[in-house]
Amino acid sequence: MLIESHSFGPAETNTYLVACSETKQAVIIDAPSGSIPWLLKHIKTASLSVQAILLTHSHWDHVADIAALKTQLQVPLYVHKEDAGNVKTPGSDGLPLFFHIDGIEPDGFLEEGQQIQIGNLHIEVIHTPGHSPGSVCFYLKTQKVLFSGDTLFRGTIGSLSLPTARPSLMCTSLRRLAELPQDTKVYPGHGEPTTIGAEQWIARAKPHT
Repeated sequence: MLIESHSFGPAETNTYLVACSETKQAVIIDAPSGSIPWLLKHIKTASLSVQAILLTHSHWDHVADIAALKTQLQVPLYVHKEDAGNVKTPGSDGLPLFFHIDGIEPDGFLEEGQQIQIGNLHIEVIHTPGHSPGSVCFYLKTQKVLFSGDTLFRGTIGSLSLPTARPSLMCTSLRRLAELPQDTKVYPGHGEPTTIGAEQWIARAKPHT
């Protein structure tokens, strides 16, 4: 398994290039502003074949380069249906936009329990509403890897004060993640990786109102 990551944009948002080492098939997880040149360079260097773009959620800092990236790569784009509106019309979630972001129609919707196969990698979709209604995490059970978006960071969580946040649902989402193996490596939407074991506090998360 190959994982390449880098942070971009004013919010220092992480983009991830995830590939099967055997087949060279890959997916991109989130595409913040300025990420395209870096992604294209790494795709070419590693001779990867990108199969899809996956979104952890639709906030502007995670989708700024999505339309242009999809146009260049000609691959399908997937997001949870509860966040799809903000991909089509960036800013419709009530968050202020600091620059223009092109909207684009998703090719399909991510669902709880959905299995996505990329080469020999099996990616499970875990719906984790809280930071946004359609927030999802991507879990690779065999590799013990979780891409958590803004649901879980090292030592903290994504903001619950945003217009479309669902504070009352975050506790359940965090407790679900706490059930994953303790040695699961967590790659968040912002900041450095952590592990489920290092974030044991999420098992005791209390409901937010």
